Amino acid sequence: MPAANNLSGRSLFSFLLVGGGSTALHYGLALLLVYGAGLRVVTASTLGYAVSALVNYWLNARVTFRTRAGSRAAALRFAAMALMGWLLNYVLLSTLMAMGVPAAPAQILTTIGVIVWNYLVSALWTFRP
Repeated sequence: MPAANNLSGRSLFSFLLVGGGSTALHYGLALLLVYGAGLRVVTASTLGYAVSALVNYWLNARVTFRTRAGSRAAALRFAAMALMGWLLNYVLLSTLMAMGVPAAPAQILTTIGVIVWNYLVSALWTFRP
């Protein structure tokens, strides 16, 4: 399947469904770490993102882009993409909160930015055949 086919409506719908579950995991872990463990919002969000990225890779590789099992190249590209997404999450959230945006809206805006980044890079590079 050429990379252009990865930008299909089916892959976008599946990506958003998988991403919704991963985002719920990210937010749930972040809330647990803030309110249960007393971590700072940015630290908790960064840790939640890292854990949810692992789940996101597995589901996107199997469901969304149907990468063959054990694709080392896709795993390495995903790790690079996730690292950049992780840094993007940290920078956007830190910047928005420093600008006075409350934590919840700042996290939502940050998530939107990271979703756009992750989908484009996943479809065009990470999971290309």
